[in-house]
Amino acid sequence: MATVPSAIDDLLATMARLRDPKGGCPWDLEQTFATIKPYTIEEAYEVGDAIDRDDRNDLKNELGDLLLQVVYHAQIAKEEGAFSFEDVARAINDKMIARHPHVFGDAEVRTAAAQTEAWERTKTAERAEKAAKEGREPSVLDDVPLALPALMRAEKLGKRAARVGFDWPDARGVTAKLREELDEIDEALATGNMEAVREEIGDLLFAMAQLARKAGVDAEESLRLANRKFVGRFQAMETAARADGSSLPAEDMDRLEQRWQAAKKQD
Repeated sequence: MATVPSAIDDLLATMARLRDPKGGCPWDLEQTFATIKPYTIEEAYEVGDAIDRDDRNDLKNELGDLLLQVVYHAQIAKEEGAFSFEDVARAINDKMIARHPHVFGDAEVRTAAAQTEAWERTKTAERAEKAAKEGREPSVLDDVPLALPALMRAEKLGKRAARVGFDWPDARGVTAKLREELDEIDEALATGNMEAVREEIGDLLFAMAQLARKAGVDAEESLRLANRKFVGRFQAMETAARADGSSLPAEDMDRLEQRWQAAKKQD
């Protein structure tokens, strides 16, 4: 069995060969950071899906696909003279050591909660250092990635703001905000102002993410579960309709609602 270093070396050599202008793959040669970015994001979600399904074989394969994306980006960067895969690995290794002084240094951390606090202090210092290098004042909202799914980013933004006390006292405070946002959506719909409708729906979704946070659940995961549940129920409706010699487009709303309720009972 190949060792991890040789397996990584093999993968790096394969990617370099694919990107070789002399005899490489035409498709791979055309790719840029921007064109492979969607695949990188997709592969990360595939890893999450394998974890959700508790499928270890798929998880192994999907982690490989995700690793390929890292190698791909690193190869393009190496060709530009920006950085290499080794630089990527070294940087994250150095970061992990710096953020775990209780493991690699003399600091003492006795609980997971204490480690979380220490971790946040370290990241706060890193944000301040980065802001100073850029000639600006640091913000508590710095480095919440713009590329995150909007619902996930909303939850993280709310969590960051809560660190300085800008937050609802509890989940019930958020539900009051949700009712307020729903009323504002109704008002916007009544006036036909679709720009206002879009804005108010955004406010509603942002508040929903904070409700999830205050309730102690993951908003993105909650929505993924809801999507999965909807797919299962809807497909059960389709199956039931076919068994009756019918189809969903041919049925009225009352019949569709009956099928939906029947599908819910099958959960």
